[in-house]
Amino acid sequence: MANRDSLNTFPALLQEIKQALFHRDFAAAFGREDYLEAYAARWAPTRALGYAAVLKGLEGYLAEVVAGEDATVEPKAEEVTGEAGDDGVKEEVGVAMPITRRRIKMVSIGGCASEQVAFASYLSQTSLYGHLTLVDSAPWSHVTSLIQEHITTPPQLSRYTSAALKASSRALVENAQLSLSFTQQDVLQLERGKLAELLGAEPLVVTILFTLNELYTNGGIGKTTKFLANLGQALPDRSLLLILDSPGSYSEAAVGKENMKKRYPMQWLLDHTLIGTDGSGYRWEKLESHDSVWFRLPEGLSYPMQLENMRYQMHLYRIEKASPETKDAE
Repeated sequence: MANRDSLNTFPALLQEIKQALFHRDFAAAFGREDYLEAYAARWAPTRALGYAAVLKGLEGYLAEVVAGEDATVEPKAEEVTGEAGDDGVKEEVGVAMPITRRRIKMVSIGGCASEQVAFASYLSQTSLYGHLTLVDSAPWSHVTSLIQEHITTPPQLSRYTSAALKASSRALVENAQLSLSFTQQDVLQLERGKLAELLGAEPLVVTILFTLNELYTNGGIGKTTKFLANLGQALPDRSLLLILDSPGSYSEAAVGKENMKKRYPMQWLLDHTLIGTDGSGYRWEKLESHDSVWFRLPEGLSYPMQLENMRYQMHLYRIEKASPETKDAE
């Protein structure tokens, strides 16, 4: 992903990103394409490993939003035995076979690089096909295109690699197994109709991974609460909402004037918004909630830069929409 010039400036870029993140200046930290490449190379791998483990652990819930999709597969031509022609040559016949592919759709609000690799990793352990929509205000398009190319292409191996290992080398996912789209958009400015169009009409998984606190910090509680309300209105019935963020005091939002600010835990705000209010035609059910979870790196990993263990809070919700008959009865 990097050329020689970018490698020379890499340490300085990392320091600039760290400073911006320390001051919670997310717009600066993710506002430049070279920052995004550096961030993806340095910090996305740990997050991707952790997110993939979370998705695997929630496999039972994710199975509830898997749908079938009709598809046609063109097999390789087969040699068939029949009456040979005058020249005695057998014909090769390929028959297109209709199949039903099982697929899952995910929309990720924020993050992009980590979510993309994590979703691909999850798909690689299943027979599912997936579509991932990435939504972020930062210009991630170029980086996610590079990542998509890498995860759907077998890794380059040394000329000294054994023939057996070369034969077993595979891409993380096949190109057809994961389709991807990216929308550069501030979700706090997204109208409900546009949000519904982005989500579609079928049950899906929406993730907000290490992004909700950023929304509260940059957009304020009012705008973020409105976005979550719009999300509830726009989501199809039985869809899942997965939220991960920093645990404890690292994920608090402040309300009030500078000298009289009151701080609220993100989890309290989230439950108050989703569970504690009447959704007018829908309700949220909390399926799982954990205040603090450690993801520890597997042994034997090799990466050019240091990877760290990750601690996070996790909350999984499912939305249930009232049927038209139920609304009429009310």
